[in-house]
Amino acid sequence: MLDVDTGIDDALALLYLLADPDVEIAAIASTAGNVPVAQVAANNLALLDLGRAPDIEVGLGAAGPLAIDLRTTEDTHGPQGIGYAELPPSARTLSSRSAAQLWVDTARSRPGEVFGLCTGPLTNLALALELEPRLPQLLRRLVIMGGAFGHPGNTTPVAEWNVHVDPEAAKIVFDAFSAAPPDRRPIVCGLDVTETIEMVPEHLARIAERAGDSVAVPSPADPPALRSTAVNPVVRFLVDAVRFYFEFHQQCGQGYLAHMHDPFAAAVALEPERAVLRPATVDVELAGTLTRAMTVADRSGMWGRDANADIATGTDPDAFFEHLIARLGDFAAALYPAVTQGVR
Repeated sequence: MLDVDTGIDDALALLYLLADPDVEIAAIASTAGNVPVAQVAANNLALLDLGRAPDIEVGLGAAGPLAIDLRTTEDTHGPQGIGYAELPPSARTLSSRSAAQLWVDTARSRPGEVFGLCTGPLTNLALALELEPRLPQLLRRLVIMGGAFGHPGNTTPVAEWNVHVDPEAAKIVFDAFSAAPPDRRPIVCGLDVTETIEMVPEHLARIAERAGDSVAVPSPADPPALRSTAVNPVVRFLVDAVRFYFEFHQQCGQGYLAHMHDPFAAAVALEPERAVLRPATVDVELAGTLTRAMTVADRSGMWGRDANADIATGTDPDAFFEHLIARLGDFAAALYPAVTQGVR
């Protein structure tokens, strides 16, 4: 079960999961976050077309957070949420079930089997918990991209974006999953680890090469908003989407790179051993004037509460990118072999 606010790095996470023949995406919940929820849902449907995916139910989530106004981030992800990339509207239709109901029905249909992956605000999951408080026991495991633990935030000095968009929802989720068995505690991939997952132009070049497409990849010397000439549709999408992300990070003084938060969380959902994990009790600050939406982790039991999360504290970024490059490059080549035969 995938819950996303697609989003450039969410889009890469979705393509990465579609590329794995052993993964069944039971359903996709669309969450308002990087862009409004209708655009998120449209992106999800169009990406399923790009990935030539079978029918996968896509549900529309709440239009905004539980208690505050929605804040979107088109400056980071582009007006449509996918950078400079353009995808034709999909003929696929949205589910008649809400995103929250999809969470509940999917978990109930296969108790103890379904893995959940959240790469956006936790609004839909919080609403699902209102419908079915037993979700922490019904899910096999939950992976969350969110939070920052002993690391600066990327939205305020202490708050990470996904939690900042809907901190009330994040608190509901962490509180509820205190009831999860120890082997089913949520894995939380915070900025401490995901900001070490730095995609650079060479990574895109290697994906394109593996897909058989001799395309020029983004360079900091390029004029802004240059569009890809890639023949392979997946490669073209990746280059146009990630170029925007490179330019954003450069404008923020972080270099010509892009943090791939969500593909890393997707990889951890499939292979938890990719991350070093440490149990902790996580709570979300709601009242602080300067610290609202901060994720606070008690690793030493000072609160006297059981651990409700396993926090990712380390990984091997090079190994992750080797894996991602192979997965996406081979997927692009397999989906569109005819279009790249002439450029091999």
